[in-house]
Order: sequence, then C-alpha cells, then structure tokens
Amino acid sequence: MKKLINDPAKTVDEGVAGFAAAHSDLVRVIVDPPFVIARADAPVPGKVGLVSGGGSGHEPLHAGFVGYGMLDAAVPGAMFTSPTPDPILEATKQVDAGAGVLHIVKNYTGDVLNFETAADLALAEGIEVQSVIVDDDVAVKDSLYTAGRRGVAGTLLVEKIAGAAAERGDSLDRVAEIARRVNSQVRSMGLALAPCTVPHAGEPSFELAEDEVEIGIGIHGEPGRERIALEPADRLVDRLIEPILEDMPLAKDDRVVLLVNGMGGTPQSELYIVFRRAAEVLAERGITLARSLVGSFVTSLEMQGASITLLKVDDELLDLYDAPVQTAALRWGR
Repeated sequence: MKKLINDPAKTVDEGVAGFAAAHSDLVRVIVDPPFVIARADAPVPGKVGLVSGGGSGHEPLHAGFVGYGMLDAAVPGAMFTSPTPDPILEATKQVDAGAGVLHIVKNYTGDVLNFETAADLALAEGIEVQSVIVDDDVAVKDSLYTAGRRGVAGTLLVEKIAGAAAERGDSLDRVAEIARRVNSQVRSMGLALAPCTVPHAGEPSFELAEDEVEIGIGIHGEPGRERIALEPADRLVDRLIEPILEDMPLAKDDRVVLLVNGMGGTPQSELYIVFRRAAEVLAERGITLARSLVGSFVTSLEMQGASITLLKVDDELLDLYDAPVQTAALRWGR
C-alpha cells in the first residue's frame, strides 16, 4: 500500500483539517472531532438547511458540495463508515434557521439508520426535519450494505438541484418534493477496472485479474452484476447505459443531464472516451443531451473505474441545475 498519509487512523481527521484550511472562505469545521463541515455563513436566515454525509473515501462527496447553492453541511464518517447520529444532529442544529432542515441520505443501511435517529433527536428539539433517500444505482437490488438499491453518483444531482431550490427560498415541503422528484428520475451504473485500498485495511477491498472488469460495482467495492473479460471502452459503456435505459425508458426528444463520474483513479481523458460513447447512444435514440458533467465527483478512494448517470429533466429541473453554485468541487454562474 502506497498512500500520502501519516497514520491510517488519522486519515479522515487530517484530510478534513486540510480541506477546512484550503476552503476557509466557503466552510468551517464545527465539531473537532467528530467533524461537521458547514457553510461559512450558515445558518442562512429564512432558508431551508440541507445536510448530507456518509463514510469518507468518496471525496469530493459530500464536503466538496458544501456552499452556496448546494449543501449547508456535510458529515464525514470514518473511511467507508457511516457517521453516528451525534454529529448529524449537530449539523442539523448548526444549519437550522427556522425554515426546517432536509437530510439527503444515500441508501446504505448505516446511513439510513443514523440519519433517522438524528432526525428524531432534532424533532425532539423542535427542528422540523424531512429526509430523502437516494437510490439511483440500477446494478443490483440489494447489496452487502443496503436493503434496496444503492445511492451513488446521482446523489450529486439531487444535492445540486435541491440546493438550488432551497437557495431560491422554497419551503421545506417543496425542497423535499423536488429532491424526491430528482431521485425518481435519475439512474446510475458503474464499473471497476481495479479495486481500492482502505488505509486501515492495508489491502485491496476486492480482487480483479489484470484482464477482468466488474460491471455494476458499488462505491465501497461491493460486487456488481457480473465479472467479465476486459473489452473496448465502447462496449463497456454500452453495458452500463443499456440497463439504465431499460430501467428508465426515455422517449424521443426527452432531455437528460449526462454525468460521467470517475471512481478516483481514472484519467479525465478516459472519462471523455466514456462520455463520447454515451452521448452517441443517446443521439441514436433521439434523446436530447441537455447538460453534461464529466469528472471525479463520487469516488471510491483510488479505484479505477467510472459510472454513468442519466437524469431526465424538465424546464424547472434544468433551471435549478443551471442555478449558481459555489462549492469547493462545483462552481458556476456566480
């Protein structure tokens, strides 16, 4: 194992400290430790607060999306481990400005249970909380970490669009409804070319031969649909996008946001090769590519691989996607 770390047990602590120092204009660390990363100007008067979080190792998710137009706070757990209810509750309290708080939760059992507990504790303290579960992964119904589909790269789009709705002053009910609508219209699927190594484990999270690919992998290294021999990029892209289109039938002239997401160890040039083929498939079906996003946003440490996400949009969702955002990992229009 070769990593730029000091003590594996301090990887999250030191990473969060560095993130806070690098982006002090955008965020502040509230609790040290366990950590809560909040908008520098939180709570924003009259605004619904948005809180998300989960195990570390998926950066820039979630801390990288804290800021104007997106999240008000993120709660990083230990590596690939859900945060406990206490810091989630603290994040909820720190961003509550009287308009309520929305929890955006990836569908992993630990995340769901701990955010649920924190929401109950917040309600007991008089804070109105609603929760939205993100479950965009079409690869498998159940996995080692979930009951039902996993929450993966589609989480980025839920956070962006719900964040824009909160920023424009929508009510908690309305922000939650928009977040659920995005989740209902977004689908993802990924693959791995090589595994990652969790620092405290010191060995790869799974094994793949040099000539093998895991189709439908999860962001923690969970097994997917099948393990196959390595194929050219276009064929692998077809294996990802075809199940998405089967699960979410799109008609001619429907509009989509296409997100090609790197898993942490994939060069940007390869992500654009993936994007090129995905865009071709959409064009062949008469589906309109409304917006494009390419980069490593929801990662799995240094895993080599990529995922494809499609979000069906209407005028409102597209306007919210285009709305200004200023975070460490996503910035436009401001």
